[in-house]
Amino acid sequence: MTATGAQAADAVPAGSSGNGAAPGGGTAGTAGGPATAPPSDNTATGAISHDEAARRWRLVLGRYAAEKLEVGSGDQRLDSTLGYLYDREYQARGHAAGRGGKGRGGPGSLDGSQPHGVDLTALGWLGEARSLFPRETFERMQVEAVGRYGLTELLRDPATVEAMEPSRELATALLQVRGKLDDSMAAGVRRVIERVVEDVVRRLKPRFLTAMGGRVDRSRRSMHKVARNFDWKRTLRANLGRVDGSGRMMIQDVRFNARQKRALTWDVIVLVDQSGSMAASLLYSAVCAGILSGLPGIEVRLVLFDTSVVDMSHLAHDPVGVLLTAQLGGGTDIAKAVRFAEQQVRNPSRTVVALVSDFYEGGSVSELLAAVKRLRSSGVTLLGLAALDESAEPIYDQGTARHLAEAGMEVAALTPERFAEWLGEVLS
Repeated sequence: MTATGAQAADAVPAGSSGNGAAPGGGTAGTAGGPATAPPSDNTATGAISHDEAARRWRLVLGRYAAEKLEVGSGDQRLDSTLGYLYDREYQARGHAAGRGGKGRGGPGSLDGSQPHGVDLTALGWLGEARSLFPRETFERMQVEAVGRYGLTELLRDPATVEAMEPSRELATALLQVRGKLDDSMAAGVRRVIERVVEDVVRRLKPRFLTAMGGRVDRSRRSMHKVARNFDWKRTLRANLGRVDGSGRMMIQDVRFNARQKRALTWDVIVLVDQSGSMAASLLYSAVCAGILSGLPGIEVRLVLFDTSVVDMSHLAHDPVGVLLTAQLGGGTDIAKAVRFAEQQVRNPSRTVVALVSDFYEGGSVSELLAAVKRLRSSGVTLLGLAALDESAEPIYDQGTARHLAEAGMEVAALTPERFAEWLGEVLS
């Protein structure tokens, strides 16, 4: 009986030599990587010994294997760190504690035995896990600690919160369990989400600034010498007389294009599905709306929906406020959200409606398609985003997506970076 798949894959500490066999016949890759075929029983191919295989099985199985497999002296810290988190799996399944002595914990307790000098409070566990595992594995263990095992004491202590590694996955897990947390964790949740949002904004904002920098004006030269304004065709023509005998061109006159600023304001209406499966998309949508709100010439309306529609435009500039206000879960009525957007249109030819959803419509598909057709015929530009996270591997209702495309909505699976580029093309 294994604790979890993650424990099985990641039981090898950072710094171990090679990729030894993990339970299930695969190999435990570093940083939580995917399992691969086991090596053959040959030293030249990196096959592991019987003792090493037993060691790994012991780390995976935990204290339930204590009577048959002992923990080596060098694995005490690793065993206790794994046990602090993954023994909770046994507890959740209703298993009683096994006999003490060789394994983790003792009769009537699921608390792990602690080697000398090891602090397995929440903060101590966090430090141990960070030092023993590669970063990607550590990040995944944080997510499971909060999202799967309810290790919410991590969020009560400010020092522990600062020690956590901010990641999209961690923020997503917090958004999904936020409604179950008490007030003592509110500050911790806010701080983690703030750190994740800051990181995402730092990465995405330059892409939006570049994409929204105005339309290229090739009739005028620019004194603003930046890469995005570089005019390679004019530069080549201007330096044709500087080609040496070997065919190399000496570039002395570098040309740049000017950019026309948008004279008219665009309305960008972002409709975000906040059903339970959309946490990651909600995170990126809130950040994108926040960035857009700070750009000149763009008016942003941010709307969250499930079976109800909530206008969050007053918080569009504050992604953290949006995320802490959103209520993930419930059904989905896309038609209602699109009809709401229809009522907000002031100048159809200067309006973009971006729908972020998995397209699993719980309302009327025919009403949804009718609203999309009306918007399209009026001149509104429509984009359906099947995903708005970094993986760009969405799971969505392909039938509804196809019908939306036929009704005039451009449907795509875009990363946030590509969404910025698409929006820049539309608004140019």
